[in-house]
Formats: sequence, structure tokens, C-alpha cells
Amino acid sequence: MKKTSGRKKSFALTLGLSFTVLLSGCGGNTNNAAPTEAPAETNSAAATNTPESTDAGGTAKGSPLEMAMNGDYKGTKVTMFGPFVDADQVKFENSIKAFEEKTGIDIQYEGSKEFEATINIRVDGGNAPDIADFPQPGLLASIAKTGKVIDLTNVLDQAKLTANYNKSWLDMSTMDGKDGKIMAGIWNRSNVKSLVWYPKKQFEEAGYKVPETWDDMMALTEQIAKDGDPAWAIGIESGAATGWAATDWVENIMLRTTTPENYDKWVSGELAFTSPEVKNAVEIMSKIWLNEDYVYGGAKSIVTTAFGDAPKPMFENPPKAWFNMLGNFITSFFPETAKVDEDYDWFYLPPIDPQYGKPVLVAGDIYAMFNDRPEVRAVMEFFTTGESIKSWVESGGVIAPMNDASLDWYTSESDRRMAKLVQDASTLRFDGSDLMPGKVGAGTFWKGMTDYVSGTATLDQALEQIQSGWKN
Repeated sequence: MKKTSGRKKSFALTLGLSFTVLLSGCGGNTNNAAPTEAPAETNSAAATNTPESTDAGGTAKGSPLEMAMNGDYKGTKVTMFGPFVDADQVKFENSIKAFEEKTGIDIQYEGSKEFEATINIRVDGGNAPDIADFPQPGLLASIAKTGKVIDLTNVLDQAKLTANYNKSWLDMSTMDGKDGKIMAGIWNRSNVKSLVWYPKKQFEEAGYKVPETWDDMMALTEQIAKDGDPAWAIGIESGAATGWAATDWVENIMLRTTTPENYDKWVSGELAFTSPEVKNAVEIMSKIWLNEDYVYGGAKSIVTTAFGDAPKPMFENPPKAWFNMLGNFITSFFPETAKVDEDYDWFYLPPIDPQYGKPVLVAGDIYAMFNDRPEVRAVMEFFTTGESIKSWVESGGVIAPMNDASLDWYTSESDRRMAKLVQDASTLRFDGSDLMPGKVGAGTFWKGMTDYVSGTATLDQALEQIQSGWKN
């Protein structure tokens, strides 16, 4: 949302305060909380491994962002390239407007629907932007191996990052560089994919209770079937991308039935689709998907129902189905008259094995740096703060991955709970199919799951088919 001049005044104060209190680990996962007493010299370059600018007399002047806020880089330009176009581009540009006005840095953003195809050409041709926004970390990982991505380890204050992000976000930003591991980017925007949506008002009127465990959810699914309704509304039809919605289920269940390390090995191809771990995940999914009493329209309707149309039976009166498991973007397909927190709500897809805690599957945007100048460092540092995405959060539709993004910024209780879920997650992992090579993640994985659910392939055949994508 566009802000008045009053917000510009509060912006500088808020941002300045954020750096003073950041090490308190506000609102974050307790596993990542900073010590109550900061170690000595935490603001020094030696303590943080982050070079600090100094004046002619050798006196530290502060971080690049602090210097930018003082106007040191006024009149400079930072180029940025990404996938935000149309309404998303407007929201992004609104989110950086106050920063540009305060610092005098002109962030020249260029959006493209062909970002994935274009960024490789620009990097290879020596025409990389200062900063690029990657919605698919797998693409960034492939470029990082060329050595053309700036390692942020010594660019950004690692202590502040540790305080302001769930450790999993930092783990997911670590990639293979040309000569070893590097911090390839920082996370600025996220979507949550471990959510089960339901018609709140009718759900409560029916006397149903939100399940806390997987067994509770399965028992409720059976109870709803005995009451005469299929519990689940599921659709994976999406034109040439048919099958992608099934991958979200497999990924979520993998996180709940095996270690994060195994999930990472699976995503990288070290753990085969034919392994017992992956087969077990699909079998657990199948107990819902292939039960004719549990799915609206039956199992075969899943492959012919568009993912955006699948939730519609939940909004009939009375509902003809009760649950739909997809990311928070799915609300764009809900009836315009449906009100969040009133007509619909979500619950966290419950854990299966307690030893794996409460993992959360996410998607989002990771920003990488290609040109190292002080003003580019300042903008990258800005993007690690909740303030950089505040107006976008307030307009709805995104979740900030940073701990210093106040829950008060969210305009619905639903979004506030979602943000808290991300902050408190025991493990965060990115959408696996988006990390896999295209021939697998957007190829054999989609098709294999579609063939299995439609009945044209057995589970073993489907898993062999999916695994074959790695051979190519």
C-alpha cells in the first residue's frame, strides 16, 4: 500500500531501532535466539566477519545500510532484475519507495515474465544486474557454481542474520560456489505450503475440532465420511503443469517422516525416488487420495479437477467437502465474498512422527548479488530487514521470513498465525520440486504422480518413472 509522508518519518526511526534491538532475536525460533548479552565488539568487523566502512581517520562509520541511511550513497543507482510484474511489481516498488527517498539510492527494478530464461543469458554475457530475485533457488544454485555470484558471508553481518532468521533460512541460502560453500543470497519473501484450508463457520457448527496430530486428522477424516461427506477436496489438473500439486503433498509428508538431511539428499538426487523413505511418503498420502470415501469425486477426479477449482465444494451450503491442502496463494481462487477468519481458515498440516518436530514447507524469493559496491551492499542489507517488505505484508498475500517483521503488520489473524508458524518452525525446507532439475521436478515428478493417481501406473512403476528423470 502507498504510504503517506508520516510513514517516511517513522521509517527511519523504525529501521534505526531495528538494528539496535536485532540481536535480541525478537519473535524468532527459540533455537536461534541470540544470547541475552551480546558479546564484546559485536559491531566490529572482526567480531562479525563483515567489513565496516571507515573514514579517512580509520574510525568505523557503521554498516553500509547505516551509512546509506545517513545519505552517504545519495545519487547512486542499483539495478535489480526479477520476476515481479504487473500488480506484484507495483507492490514491490511501493515496498522500497521510502528507502529510496530516505537514502537517495535509486533501485532500478526490471521485471520479466521470462526471468528464468533471461537471467542465465545476462550473467553469461557479462550483463548481470547488481541484484537478482530468484523464485527458484535451484536456478541460483546452478549459477552460483560458476563463481559469478558474490559470496555474502563477509558482506552481511552474520550475527544479525542469525538473530533475524530461522536457521533453516540460512541453511537454504548456503550453496556450492566455484571453490566451496558460499552464502549465495538472502530471503525476502515467502509463501507457506503446509496449510489445510477449511470452511470455518460450518466446521465449528458441525462440532468438528481442529486436529493436532496426523492420527487425529485421519480420525476426523473418517468421522466426516461417516457423517456422509468426503473430507478432502483435491485437484492436480493444471494444463501442461498437471501434477505439481501432488508434489506438495509428497514433500510435506517427507518432512514429517524422515530427517531434514534425507529430504535434502532426495532433492539433490542422492536419495532415489525408489527408496523406502519416498515410497512410504506416497503410501501415507495414498491412504487419503485413493480412498473413495475421503475424496470429493473419488480418486480419478483428482487428475481432472483443476487445482484452483478443487476448493469450491467447501464453500457450498452445506459444504460438500471440508479440507483442501495447498499454499496460501490458493485463497486467490476462493469466492470473492468469502471472508478470511470468518468463512474460512486454515490449520497446520499435523506432524506424523514426533521426532521430526513441526516442519514447514515453504516457497519464496532469494535475492543474490552480482556486483559488489557499497550502495549494493546497503540495499542487500536493507532486504534482510522486515521493514523492506512491510508495506507488502500490510497489503496481504505474502509472509515475511524475518523475525523483526511485526505480527501487527498482518491484516488478518490468518496471516499473523501463518507468520508465527514460519518463525517457530522446527525445520523449514523449500518446495522440493522447485529445487530439482527441471526434467525431474517439473517433468517426471509431475507426470509420475499423475499416472499413479489416475491408475495408469502402479506406485513402483511411477517411482521408477520419476527416478528416470535423473538419468537424463
